[in-house]
Amino acid sequence: MIPRYLTALPVFNEVEHVDGVLDEVLRYCDDVVVIDDGSTDGTAERLAARDDIRVVTHDPNRGYGAALKSAFDFALAEGYEVIVTIDCDGQHEPKRIPQFVAELMETGTDIVSGSRYLEVFEHDSRPPEQRRAINERITAQLNDLLKLNLTDAFCGFKAYRVEPLRDLKLTEAGYGMPLELWVQAVCHEFRIVETAVPLIYLDEKRSFGGSLDDAERRYEYYQTVLNAALEALPQPCRGSVGGNDVG
Repeated sequence: MIPRYLTALPVFNEVEHVDGVLDEVLRYCDDVVVIDDGSTDGTAERLAARDDIRVVTHDPNRGYGAALKSAFDFALAEGYEVIVTIDCDGQHEPKRIPQFVAELMETGTDIVSGSRYLEVFEHDSRPPEQRRAINERITAQLNDLLKLNLTDAFCGFKAYRVEPLRDLKLTEAGYGMPLELWVQAVCHEFRIVETAVPLIYLDEKRSFGGSLDDAERRYEYYQTVLNAALEALPQPCRGSVGGNDVG
């Protein structure tokens, strides 16, 4: 039986991609919500002109993590069973949305996480070296600390069972929020699997914004988020981290 599922897209200044991506997403999912995170480039006007999606607006911009949190809150409030998250920059393939939902249900897991490094696809892009290097360092650290078997800590293409998301207390508003999510997911004994997706980079110079465009500062920021997430764990969870056989 196919669950009632939602596809959510966090969006910030994607006027060049938003309509094309949404048209493609709607081929594979009837229920779509866009979290417009304070766009100022005309994206908001494009979204307002559509009647085939729902929109949650942040004004002003709050950050990628805050947008994902709003998507989770929307799915919980609206009673969805599954939420799929996908980026709106054209670097994920919407045709894979039903695959993510099916794998979540067939495996009985709580998170199906896309991985751009689990398999090699014929037309894979070459990732920017500093991004790949930081991903590898952080992924290895998560695997060591949390006893996970991840190959890609930062892929935004994921499917989640909605009800367990109620247990998460996510506070990180920026790009590092997935690190907080991994820590809490292991704390709450979420079942996690990865599924392979193509590695697509349409714009290798795409900006994180501000100081995060510097690789070392971005790595330091991720370390700060990860350390804070570990320190914030409640006492009952501390035994789970490092001893949970998921992956």
